[in-house]
Amino acid sequence: MLNLSDKRQLPDPVDALAGRDNEMQITNQHFVNGNPLQAPFPDNMQKVLFGLGCFWGAERKFWQIEGVFSTAVGYAAGYTPNPTYEEVCTGKTGQNEVVLVVFDPEIISFEELLKIFWQSHNPTQGMQQGNDRGTQYRSGIYVYTEEQRSLAETTQTEYQKRLDHEGLSQITTEIIEAPVFYYAEEYHQQYLAKNPAGYCGLGGTGVSYTCG
Repeated sequence: MLNLSDKRQLPDPVDALAGRDNEMQITNQHFVNGNPLQAPFPDNMQKVLFGLGCFWGAERKFWQIEGVFSTAVGYAAGYTPNPTYEEVCTGKTGQNEVVLVVFDPEIISFEELLKIFWQSHNPTQGMQQGNDRGTQYRSGIYVYTEEQRSLAETTQTEYQKRLDHEGLSQITTEIIEAPVFYYAEEYHQQYLAKNPAGYCGLGGTGVSYTCG
């Protein structure tokens, strides 16, 4: 059984909240750039899911990047289908707060996105990010192709060498095939563009990653 006093412990699937069949209804337009948040996307686009702590600040990191066509926040890699934010915060869904990044590989490479990922948070903290504690704040890369998986794993190995040199801990990032992505509520989408003074607990290790 899930220890309800410790939200840093993933629940057993049989103990997870039941969720629902109905998908979250959102406005299919990015608040910042006007592009769609939901498929279909242009044929030349690729996508990836990143988990790096509270998804408000994480999403802003990526929508600012040239070559990123769209971003959206949601939940993935857990058990409860179509969860609400309140349910995710209980620790009883197994879901992670993630950012969907849709990008043009002719403008921004996947490795460049990985560089932003590694440098924008602390990937050694397990089921937390800074003062945000719980399974929903774990570090994760959820890939759509084997090429993405290979590069994610290669960059993890290289970044670990840099962390080792600085005396930091082992990376705890999970790298798995992209699971179902459930869109978060409307008010979470591009939250820090709608609320510029809103909370952002995102912070890196201070250790850089060099592409190539």
